[in-house]
Amino acid sequence: MIGKNKGLVSRIKTVAPKTNALHCIIHQSVLCAKLSGELKEVMEKTMKIINHIRGTSSTQHRLFRKFVLESQASHDDLLLHNDVRWLSKGKALERFVELRAQVVDFLKQSKSKAAADHLHVMQDTLYMCNVAFLTDIFSHLNTLNLQLQGKGKSVVNLVEKLDAFGNKLDLFHADLLSGRLLHFNTLKMVGEGNVTDKMKTFIKQLKDNFSARFDDFFISRDVIGFVRDPFTISPSGEFSTNAVKMLPLDEAGIQSQLAEIQAAGDMKAALRGAESLSAFWVSCPETYDTLKMLAMYVLTMFSSTYTCEAAFSKMNSIKTHERNRLSTQSLEDCLRISLTAAKPDVKKLVSEGKCNFSH
Repeated sequence: MIGKNKGLVSRIKTVAPKTNALHCIIHQSVLCAKLSGELKEVMEKTMKIINHIRGTSSTQHRLFRKFVLESQASHDDLLLHNDVRWLSKGKALERFVELRAQVVDFLKQSKSKAAADHLHVMQDTLYMCNVAFLTDIFSHLNTLNLQLQGKGKSVVNLVEKLDAFGNKLDLFHADLLSGRLLHFNTLKMVGEGNVTDKMKTFIKQLKDNFSARFDDFFISRDVIGFVRDPFTISPSGEFSTNAVKMLPLDEAGIQSQLAEIQAAGDMKAALRGAESLSAFWVSCPETYDTLKMLAMYVLTMFSSTYTCEAAFSKMNSIKTHERNRLSTQSLEDCLRISLTAAKPDVKKLVSEGKCNFSH
């Protein structure tokens, strides 16, 4: 899709050179959290333990679930990790930590060599400290991921969330350095507050990865700020220059209209009372047509593939194994109903309907 030579984006740019391509922001945030070195080995060992319990045999898996149920734990099973699913890694780690006592006891009862090896790993204090740290950091990443998901979220919303998370990473790093662990509850309880240099380095690398991907984003931060609130941007600053780089507009017109809109008291009131950013800019008078074009250009960008991913999930839930004879047209109709934001007026439909009474 985004290949430099033969991808869809490059082919479109041969016809429309000024086209801007936007890689899904949610996917980029997930790529920033790739593990390496010792922490990658910790993650792989954890997945091997989970797979050993769940995947070695159906009998062993059933016995483990029965064992957990008898121990009255908060959950009845471990979760498998799937790289394709955005939240999978954090959820799998969280469940593993919560059932760690049951996992250790179950491995002690097993007589296989693999179980003994896994038990030896789990009794390693440093390993459990790293697992606790990864559980906390992926919990924070999952929170960010959920904030980036959802319908009706523009690129403005997503970039603001990413900037906020970048600031949080500075807090996380300072928290590890101080040893207070205000943002690392699992590490404080399970890892007994043991902070290693690897943990500090990972937070720093995570910050660098986010900065490398999003600091030089082709939409400048002052353009994002303008769309959010045009009354806080200086007309004589670099905003107009950055806007023209992104979209071929009259720079003089941008500066003049920005000065005019900032002096209009009714426009300030309209922004405060608007239902959303999109609603404000759609209702903006044509007097500010250049500013309106710039704002709508930013707001109409597809900032993530969330809508597409959600549609696939809906399709999977509709076209189950039991409904394998569902025709393409029927599936399309069901998808349209499940994905539309339109709400039918049931009372009106019922009042206009004709009732057939039996004799």
